[in-house]
Amino acid sequence: MTKELDATVFRNGFLNSFDFVLTDCDGVLWNRNEAIPGAKETINALQDRDRIFPTSYCVAVYLKSIHFKKKVYVLGSSGIGDELYSAGIPFLPVGPDPMPEIEDWYNWVTNELELDSEVGAVVVGFDQHVSFPKLVKTVSYLKDPDCVYIATNVDEQFQTDLKHLVIPGTGAVIRAVETVCGRTPILLGKPAKFLYDCIKHQYPDLDPSKGIMIGDRLSTDILLGKSIGLRTLLVLTGVSDLDEVERCSNSNSENEQRMVPNYYLPSLADLGQLMGVIQ
Repeated sequence: MTKELDATVFRNGFLNSFDFVLTDCDGVLWNRNEAIPGAKETINALQDRDRIFPTSYCVAVYLKSIHFKKKVYVLGSSGIGDELYSAGIPFLPVGPDPMPEIEDWYNWVTNELELDSEVGAVVVGFDQHVSFPKLVKTVSYLKDPDCVYIATNVDEQFQTDLKHLVIPGTGAVIRAVETVCGRTPILLGKPAKFLYDCIKHQYPDLDPSKGIMIGDRLSTDILLGKSIGLRTLLVLTGVSDLDEVERCSNSNSENEQRMVPNYYLPSLADLGQLMGVIQ
C-alpha cells in the first residue's frame, strides 16, 4: 500500500533507516533540461549523509568488467561520453552528425561516410541528434557479431504536459536498430538489475534493506527498487501519477503489483522540506 511520506513517517526514523540512495535523474532532478525546483538542494543534503549512485555510470562499469580495450561508438548524449572519459575508455566524438543536403545521398553514404575499424562496442541511449548517418554507423558496426551492443534504457517516450505531443525515447531507437540488424542489446539500465550488481561489486556489504530507490516511473525505477529489495519513493514530477499507482495496486498482475511504491511525494523538494534544507 502506497502512502505519502509525511512528517509523521519522517519523524519515526525514516532518514536514519537507510545508508544509500539510488536515484533516477530525468523526472526527479530535472525535466526537459530544466532543474526541478528544490531537487538540487535535496540531493546535495542527501549526499552529505548517504552514498548516492546515479544510474548513468553502468556503461563504463560494464565495459571495464569485460576488460574492453577498443573504442566505443555512442548513439546517445554527452553524459555517456563523460562516464567513458572518467573511466579512461576511448570513444568517438558525441554530438550532431547530420546528413548533408545532397540529392545523391546513396553515393555519399557508400563512398564518403567513414567507419572506424577500432570500434568494438556500440552504446545506444537517448540522442536528440539522431540522424541517418548515425543509424547507418550504428547498424554497420553491429554487423560484426563481436561488437558489443549496449543499451542504457528502453523508455518508450518522455513525459510531456502537452497532450497532443508524443516525444520518443531511447526504446524507439533501439527498436529501429533491432529491426535492421536483428540484435538485442545488453540492457544495463532500469529495470535490469545490473546497476545494483555494479554497486554490490564495489560495496559488497551493502544491505538492500538499508537502501531506497527514488524515481518517477513505476515500470523502471520502482520496479527496479522492488526487484532488489529496496524501499521505493515515487516523486510525481515525471511520468507516473497516482492514478497509475492505484491501477497497479488493484491489478491481478504480479508484475504490476511489484510496481507499487512504498511512498510517494509531489517532488524531491518535499523531501528537502522534511529534512529541513528547504523552507
